Amino acid sequence: SQIKLDNKLKNKQYKQKSAAKKYRKEQKKLREAVRDAISRKPFPLEECKKKQVGKSGKWEEKEEEDALPLDMMDEDDLKLMEDLAQKASFLTRDLSSNEPVHIKKRKHESVIEKYEKVPRRLQTEPEKELIHLLPIKDKTGIIPQAVEKPVLNVAHDEEEDTEDMEEAEDFNEEPLPILTPEEMAAERRKKLQERKMHIAALASAILSEPDSNIKKLKELRAMLMEQDPNVAVIVRKLVMVSLMEIFKDVAPSYKIRPLTEAEKATKVKKETQKLREFEEGLVSQYKFYLENLEQTIKDWKQRKLKKSNVISLKAYKGLAEVAVKCLCELLVALPHFNFHNNIIVLIVPLMNDPSKMISELCVEAVKKLFKQDKLGYASLGVVKVISGLVRGRNYDVRPEVLKVFLHLRIKEVELQKDSEDIAPKKKFMTYKEKRKNLSRMQRKWKKAEEKLERELLEAEASESKEKKLKLHTETLNIVFVTYFRILKKAQKSPLLPAVLEGLAKFAHLINVEFFDDLLIVLHSLIASGDLSYRESLHCILSAFHILSGQGDVLNIDPMKFYTHLYKTLFSLHAGGTNEDIEIVLQCLDVMFAKRRKQVSQQRALAFLKRLSILALHVLPNSSVGILATNRIFMQTFPKMDLLLDNESQGSGVYLPELEEPEHCNAQNTALWELHLLQRHYHPTVQKFASHLIAGAPTEGSGALPLDMTQRSATELFETYCMKGMTFNPPVASVTPRRKVLSHLSVSFSNYLFYNDFLMCVSC
Repeated sequence: SQIKLDNKLKNKQYKQKSAAKKYRKEQKKLREAVRDAISRKPFPLEECKKKQVGKSGKWEEKEEEDALPLDMMDEDDLKLMEDLAQKASFLTRDLSSNEPVHIKKRKHESVIEKYEKVPRRLQTEPEKELIHLLPIKDKTGIIPQAVEKPVLNVAHDEEEDTEDMEEAEDFNEEPLPILTPEEMAAERRKKLQERKMHIAALASAILSEPDSNIKKLKELRAMLMEQDPNVAVIVRKLVMVSLMEIFKDVAPSYKIRPLTEAEKATKVKKETQKLREFEEGLVSQYKFYLENLEQTIKDWKQRKLKKSNVISLKAYKGLAEVAVKCLCELLVALPHFNFHNNIIVLIVPLMNDPSKMISELCVEAVKKLFKQDKLGYASLGVVKVISGLVRGRNYDVRPEVLKVFLHLRIKEVELQKDSEDIAPKKKFMTYKEKRKNLSRMQRKWKKAEEKLERELLEAEASESKEKKLKLHTETLNIVFVTYFRILKKAQKSPLLPAVLEGLAKFAHLINVEFFDDLLIVLHSLIASGDLSYRESLHCILSAFHILSGQGDVLNIDPMKFYTHLYKTLFSLHAGGTNEDIEIVLQCLDVMFAKRRKQVSQQRALAFLKRLSILALHVLPNSSVGILATNRIFMQTFPKMDLLLDNESQGSGVYLPELEEPEHCNAQNTALWELHLLQRHYHPTVQKFASHLIAGAPTEGSGALPLDMTQRSATELFETYCMKGMTFNPPVASVTPRRKVLSHLSVSFSNYLFYNDFLMCVSC
């Protein structure tokens, strides 16, 4: 117990104190004896009859009967005794040692004093390291256990080191040849060529017979640790790319699973055993290869330099870029193979990397994966990781990370109606129906036929529509949860435009229960005034996508969204960054063409007039798209030709600055902008303006060509785009000088839209 231990400790301390006290007393006696021996004159032996007794210091006389008389001693012996009597060592023994007189009689001595008295010796034996084991507990207490671990023989190692140093000195005695830069470059090219040939030989051997030469993958993968500093960087890059191409070609079109214990114990054919060994080796080497790529990227991220110092820190970035390229290729090429989810976990965080090159590589790879994923397994895995990344980073990610959701194939699959999906499913007859309608022989044939049809259905190995819809539903749920979180918690983050754009695309797939709340959120975002006009356009497009799909059953008047779009039209950019016009054209298509019955005539007239004004100030492709939308207005809504009649009368004055389309009196104006657009320098704009002036006829002299009428406004906007800084369609060359000058003057005047400008210049 603890009390026993305390008592034992106190006893030990008391014994140590008493031993120290006794030792001090003895030392004091010895010092007194030494002082007496030095100061006093030694007594003759025959008169020395006294003896010191106890602590009184008195001398007692005692007769020594056995002592020899002096006259029987020789003179030499007597002289020796007298000399010894004058020395302190004769009385105190050896003063060179600090040991007390009765040290051998003391049994209990301090541990520290014992250790101090031990003479220092050089260590000749190797030290032994103790390995502490688990202790044992018995009645007496806890007994610690340890095992000695001998240290390696240092002397033997030193001998080997000295031998190595001697050999190195012998080797260094020969002077190394000094190479010129040309010779060093030639030697480097030679080494690099040798490595390339070795890589090519290994790769061709693996590709020619993968089953037999799968072990050579290990040899090729070992070259990822090239130690020659002259060629290490290039060789490692070549090996990375070579292994990536080999795995793309050799990997099977199925996922390799590990064998169970029962399967391993079962005897199989040689071909089956060979296939198993090939698959096992392929999976293990593929795993090690992916780990090497991951470690390369981590070293670059952590700016961690290896101990070998073969590759400089600057070269790590190039290696990391090649590793990311290889991972992106494997992500797209092998979505069905092993460790695909591990590649996704590596690639998705790199989409938010500060390096623009690496982030773009990863974003493009994920887009390709979404576009080619027909089943939906890989897309679901990527969407889960992206959602976790956005939430884990507290919505502090690049907008491109969320924009990849726009490339999901969910909408196309949902809208696709294959003949197999439309056709009714095959129903097999029940036993009662067979018994009632078929004979015994017919039942037998029917049973065999149904068995064959079931086997054929299983052999098709095609994903059912229900399974696809289940995967797509789960994927969309994760996408919408991510979008709604950002709308709720991070409305001022740079991710909001990507969220609004995604809602605009997938709004028709949202559950009807969320429509009311979502529309309220979108309107509050627009009314806050914190959004740019592009973000507000995405809000409007999202709202009308909701209302045009399942939202038709809702009794909601979106007049506030019409008003905001009408107000935003004059804020659009008219220069080279006019991509927002495409969003406006999509909004107009959803707001008017698909909701023609819910739109009043006053609203349609106001938008037609404002769009005609806008067409004067934008680029030609935007003017073509806007005029194509006006053509749909004039064909969809009646009495739109009211703005083409100069003799019509109305009440009130047109107010172009008013932001309410219902009350601006658009019926009291005319489309005089079409006459200016009829003299536009772009030929397609001229055709559309002339067509609208004629009343947008479907046939006759004023009708448009068939290829223009079949295209939508957004398609025409993209077709006549001028991103390459060239006219589309190209301007025909005119050789005569007079025709060139006249053409340039007319084009310039039409571009400025002022008739009096040429008159001023001529004057």
